[in-house]
Amino acid sequence: MFNITGTLKVKSAEQQVSDKFKKREFVITDNSSQYPQHISFQLTQDKCGLIEGYKVGEEMKVFFNLRGREWKSPKDGEMKYFNSLEAWKIEKAGATQGGTSAPVSEPDVTSFSASEGENDLPF
Repeated sequence: MFNITGTLKVKSAEQQVSDKFKKREFVITDNSSQYPQHISFQLTQDKCGLIEGYKVGEEMKVFFNLRGREWKSPKDGEMKYFNSLEAWKIEKAGATQGGTSAPVSEPDVTSFSASEGENDLPF
């Protein structure tokens, strides 16, 4: 589990990718170093609504998992690798457990089953 605090820069509309899968992307700006970093996250399935209620320019803390997968090109058989940052909880920056925050949700641990073949990563 990772988390980062930043300013909401972009909030995209929900996308229905297939009959059984939907996602929503957003970008935050991390100004904690000399050069601002614009970091893209995705929300999936029932987590897509977590970004509701936040406006561009607001400070937020994002809790996320790093996901990685491979894809084999059908044309030449070349392997490609992709990473994504999958957010599972968002709260207003500086919010405490008893304070005001966005709705809290726990990670969907069922989506991390060994049958997906992602557990053989060296880290």
